[in-house]
Amino acid sequence: MEDMEDDSLDTKDDHNHNCCASSSSKVRTYLRSQLSGVATVPQPACPLVPGGEPGTRRGKLWSGSTGGSKFMDSDSGSESSEVSETDCTAPPAAVEGKFTLESTSKFLLNAMAVEDYRKNHWPNLEKAIDRLLIQNPTDHISVSYAQIYSYVYKCVCQQHSELLYNDLIIKLTNHLQQVSTHLQASPPEDFIENFNVALTQYTASLQCIVPVFMYLNKFYIESKLNRDLREDLMKLFADCVAEIHLSTLMPLLIKAHSMPFQVQPSTMASVVKGLYSLRPDWAKLAPALFSGFIPQINPPAVESLLPDYAAHDQKLQMDLSMNGFPRGDQSRKRASEDS
Repeated sequence: MEDMEDDSLDTKDDHNHNCCASSSSKVRTYLRSQLSGVATVPQPACPLVPGGEPGTRRGKLWSGSTGGSKFMDSDSGSESSEVSETDCTAPPAAVEGKFTLESTSKFLLNAMAVEDYRKNHWPNLEKAIDRLLIQNPTDHISVSYAQIYSYVYKCVCQQHSELLYNDLIIKLTNHLQQVSTHLQASPPEDFIENFNVALTQYTASLQCIVPVFMYLNKFYIESKLNRDLREDLMKLFADCVAEIHLSTLMPLLIKAHSMPFQVQPSTMASVVKGLYSLRPDWAKLAPALFSGFIPQINPPAVESLLPDYAAHDQKLQMDLSMNGFPRGDQSRKRASEDS
């Protein structure tokens, strides 16, 4: 009995109930013999526990019910962190494969979204734009503006703003090229009237197109391109139609302005104001023409030129009277004090 007590292992507990062996030589010898037969297993390179330093804080790993490993602080017995075994032992190839799979999935989803845009959203928008472009200002065409706005909203939300904007510009550019070809075939006596019809019809169409594309204009064109949709579409008309036919249109306007009522005054005013709204610099090509319809085109009046202004007005009155426009009945006009 005494021999058994001598050979027994004398142990003590610290304040955290961690067993500590006595300094008996027999215990040291026994432990060395047991540990020498255990194969050394390399530990996975797991992240260092926050606040821990090698050799200063000791801990042990215990397996949880979920298959992960949790680090137990030997000083306080509290759970410090949880590290997944798969994250520590996963090879780099597996990680790269995971990212490749995610990238492929995103690409396929994006491709599906673009395909849906091409098959569903844009064809419906294109049909509505065609109907708005060919309408006359006095005609009424039944178009669901709420449905068009819904398509535009979905396209912008699905990150197709740039694609939608480019398709819209291409669509209107092709339409304006057809308008330009039609004007090219117009005879000179009808050219001003046909140009006015094209400009008026296009402007009326924009009054319907721009509002339904408001979401695209607000969240893409204004915020990213720092432009305005209406200004871009009017610039298309200036580049594709007005500038091409300006050399033909301007002499006809000057000639019509010199011969009163050869062209309807409303048509003349509409064309001249339209050209000025497209590009104000065009007023310098014919200041006398533009000053007749747009105020403050000419430089301010000078007192020293008042006799010239009076002579110009008298000449205009004489030209009108010689062309069959009398001044009217002057019999009831109050007589001058000098007479």
